[in-house]
Amino acid sequence: MTLFRVIAVPIIVILMMFPNRACTFVAAILFSVAAITDYLDGYIARTRGLVSTLGKVMDPVADKLLVSSAFIMLTALGWVPSWIVCIIIGREIAVTGLRNIIAERGEDVSASNLGKYKTGFQIAAIIPLLIHYPFLGLNPQAVGTFFLWGALGFTVWSGADYFIKFRRLLQN
Repeated sequence: MTLFRVIAVPIIVILMMFPNRACTFVAAILFSVAAITDYLDGYIARTRGLVSTLGKVMDPVADKLLVSSAFIMLTALGWVPSWIVCIIIGREIAVTGLRNIIAERGEDVSASNLGKYKTGFQIAAIIPLLIHYPFLGLNPQAVGTFFLWGALGFTVWSGADYFIKFRRLLQN
């Protein structure tokens, strides 16, 4: 399932290079399926005891590739402010580095609830932002923008929480 998310990334990028109703809708569907596989992958791994070192490393990489690529394409199209995407991707890079340091010291690097909310809001923002064009009388851009602001808030909050929580480890 992790591999599916990695393979979905270039397909979504290519679809978004042709921003019309059909391509953006297919990109949103593919992104949605990829996001669902992320949840299912983790659920199956935990409930069946199939957690592996490779999975622990590749799963977050696949997630970051998927989300970052979608946000970058949305920025390239002018559908999302670039400064918001810079904050979101910057936080991901910074927290990934911090998690690597924490893991090297043998500490728990599991995602916090704030991180899970952040991910949920990012996914909830990206799907309608990818659709972009009015659909069934709804303005997906407005819906996506609403969730984008929530994603930004949780991104900053969870990133700060991570660094505050593990400040003592970094000082040693």
